[in-house]
Amino acid sequence: MEVQFSEQIRQLELGAGEVFHGEGILAVTKGLLQSGVAYVGGYQGAPVSHLLDVMVQARPYLDTLGVHVEACSNEASAAAMLAASIHYPLRGAVTWKSIVGTNVAADALSNLASPGVVGGALIVVGEDYGEGASVVQERTHAFALKSTLALFDPRPELANLVRCVEHAFALSEASNMPALMELRIRACHVRGSFVAGDNVAPAVGTRQLMEEPAAFDYMRLAHPPVTFRHEKLKVEQRIPAAQAYIAANALNERLDGPRDEVGLVVQGGITPSLVRALQQIGLADAFGASQIPILVLNVTYPLVPQELRDFAAGKRALLVLEEGSPAYIEMDIVQSLRRADLQTMVHGKDLLPAAGEYGVEAIAPGLIDFVARYLPELDLAPARAWLQGNADRRAEVARALGELPPRPPGFCVGCPERPVFAALKLAQQRVGKVHVAADIGCHSFASFEPFQSGHSILGYGMSLASRAGVSPMMQRRSIAIMGDGGFWHNGLLTGVQAALFNGDDAVLLILKNGYTSATGTQEILNTPDDEAKAEAERQAAPHQSLVHRNRTIESTLEGMGVQWLKIVDSYDVEAMRRTLQEALTSDFDGLKVVVAEGECQLERQRRLKPWAARRLKRGERLERVKYGVDEDVCTGDHACIRLSGCPTLTIRDNPDPLRVDPVATVIDGCVGCGLCGSNAHAATLCPSFYRAEVVANPAWHERLVARLRASVTGWLRPASA
Repeated sequence: MEVQFSEQIRQLELGAGEVFHGEGILAVTKGLLQSGVAYVGGYQGAPVSHLLDVMVQARPYLDTLGVHVEACSNEASAAAMLAASIHYPLRGAVTWKSIVGTNVAADALSNLASPGVVGGALIVVGEDYGEGASVVQERTHAFALKSTLALFDPRPELANLVRCVEHAFALSEASNMPALMELRIRACHVRGSFVAGDNVAPAVGTRQLMEEPAAFDYMRLAHPPVTFRHEKLKVEQRIPAAQAYIAANALNERLDGPRDEVGLVVQGGITPSLVRALQQIGLADAFGASQIPILVLNVTYPLVPQELRDFAAGKRALLVLEEGSPAYIEMDIVQSLRRADLQTMVHGKDLLPAAGEYGVEAIAPGLIDFVARYLPELDLAPARAWLQGNADRRAEVARALGELPPRPPGFCVGCPERPVFAALKLAQQRVGKVHVAADIGCHSFASFEPFQSGHSILGYGMSLASRAGVSPMMQRRSIAIMGDGGFWHNGLLTGVQAALFNGDDAVLLILKNGYTSATGTQEILNTPDDEAKAEAERQAAPHQSLVHRNRTIESTLEGMGVQWLKIVDSYDVEAMRRTLQEALTSDFDGLKVVVAEGECQLERQRRLKPWAARRLKRGERLERVKYGVDEDVCTGDHACIRLSGCPTLTIRDNPDPLRVDPVATVIDGCVGCGLCGSNAHAATLCPSFYRAEVVANPAWHERLVARLRASVTGWLRPASA
């Protein structure tokens, strides 16, 4: 991986009494090592990508402890790793992104939760929920309830995060339940410090091997008829054992306040938002001490009925702060209190938003209504004025700025996937509109303007499978888009294998950029190796794409029986247009695969910039390509922009006073990918683009030629110029 975590790895080596400084997700990683974890795995995905990335880069150090690290092909394979904890006293942790990853891992998780675990098993989930999320708006909580998994939602303070990691393993072992820990973005990236403990080498690990496997025990299998016994064990033994552990170790925090006639119950992860809202309405001081008692649920499942009853006793009302619907926690609290005949009024979704992320301004109105109802003696006029002031300021800014244009996410400058969608747009102008099954990854940005391409997104690597019910009903062939990350994650089996088995007449376009780019350019099976990068440097040509040197995808497809396979340079728009048009109209009846080769531009630049800097420092010749627009030729119709969407291709005022339309221009930031010129050629646009080679440290003969050219063009240039 190109992103380096050397400083973070040094933090992981801190011993007892030393102070750790860093992000929340790094604190969680340190907590794993302090807990004696024996194996770690996972699949990348923000906001918890760092956990796996750091572990992978820290392998030399982890090897000294006897900790095994596995970068898994998808979330299902990560969850399956936890099988090691079913029979053996091995503590294991895996990680992935949010509910989408949990859905992929569902089969393995269900079959893990049924027999339960002997060694502690922890799943760290990046709970990406709310308006700014990049996933479907579902919650991990539902899965914890369904499969009986302990669910931690820790208050995002580093010492508390580490404490919860250590207790999650212990709770898992005490109850035989696997544990989930959901971490929101704020928890992953909050910065702070805590006093570290010593890392603990596992009693059994890669340096302390077991001599014999465990004795066969049918009760440890998720297989009928013992699964019926497992279900009883969950209810009769595991949940009570987990509740007893939570209560005995005070995992949930009770923060007292003088106005104890009411109380607040909050998921640990959104505690900072609640405290800030209390500060804004005058019910908490600058240090976060609240006047209203708060029960912080660091463990949101299972809840402890007696703990809830003790907190509610003597209170007129509770306000439950729980993101998302259904209101699982609120319903559980109401049930616990009513069974104990406690008539404390419970509020939640009746005062707070039913859906969406609970930021400060989402919490504040409901909190004000709750306080006004049960603490009427308090003056809430300043709080209401603060809310209204915020609304007024937003309205004033909106009036001043007018309607702002939308700014959806888009491809990076020079991304090799942008020209592919330009070619697809041109191909459809000739063959007609086709159904496009989109997929998860950077290429999903093509659903925005100017491409607006993609009819469905069903799951990572699921595009080819998702068109299976559509293509037989269409007059024209459908096309499925898939990245190489999605191909290895799920697409190879759910899409390619199924299409070949069923003899489907379909088109698959694989965007081969060499990395799982959308989650941080993690390496995959077809990533260019270090030898290819070194060879490119030796040839003084690291600017060339390296993905063509790895033919793993192509050989896999051929080995599975794909007969129609074309490989095209992503940046050659005309060649890509012809190939897509051929695939959509070919007489061949079967799966047709087009592989678009173009290295991820982020990784290309990470190679190119240090190489260029070293050459410049040594005074060596360096040539870079730059594109531009001839303003005298540009007609101002902007068809090039509508076809490209590149951020560096924009408009400027026309220098000709007799012409009104602004002209196209290429601004700084251009990486010289050549898409603008390739588009102009493929679409037969105006010939206004030019390609220039900018040479640093030129040779003597290049300087001489440049002077001669300048002299000639100077003679030809009109005097008025």
